[in-house]
Amino acid sequence: MYEVVYQQIEEKKEYEESIKKVIKQCFIEEGLENSKLYITITLTNPENIQKINKKYRNIDKATDVLSFPMFEKDELEEKIHKNDFKQEDILGDIIISIERVKEQAKEYEHSFERELSYMLVHGFYHLMGYDHIKEEDKIVMRLKEEKILVDLKINRE
Repeated sequence: MYEVVYQQIEEKKEYEESIKKVIKQCFIEEGLENSKLYITITLTNPENIQKINKKYRNIDKATDVLSFPMFEKDELEEKIHKNDFKQEDILGDIIISIERVKEQAKEYEHSFERELSYMLVHGFYHLMGYDHIKEEDKIVMRLKEEKILVDLKINRE
């Protein structure tokens, strides 16, 4: 289902507890718990995420979360519909700047767990082919994100 990789930051059990709970709920919500889909979640620092952002997106700045999906939305929907998955198909990679999670939790005045959970759900839905460029797409994506957080009782404080 997922693997957590730490790059240039300290490993913490609290991160992995949140990740397990959130990713499991995302898979359940989307009916993927038996799909053999696999996500790599990399937790890192601003310097590293900036390098990745520059290398793969040609944007030379740090960000909070990056997602690299392996499938186009239509292709993934067809695979889900047909249950056509190989042994552990890779859904994609989510990369999160833990320092930015801490900063944004303070800025938005909610818990670290809430902000990390939001980054995970946000990254997951990008892997599922959702985006927030057009307003109508943003509304759909935000509703899906909020449903996961509400179901897990990870509320804004």
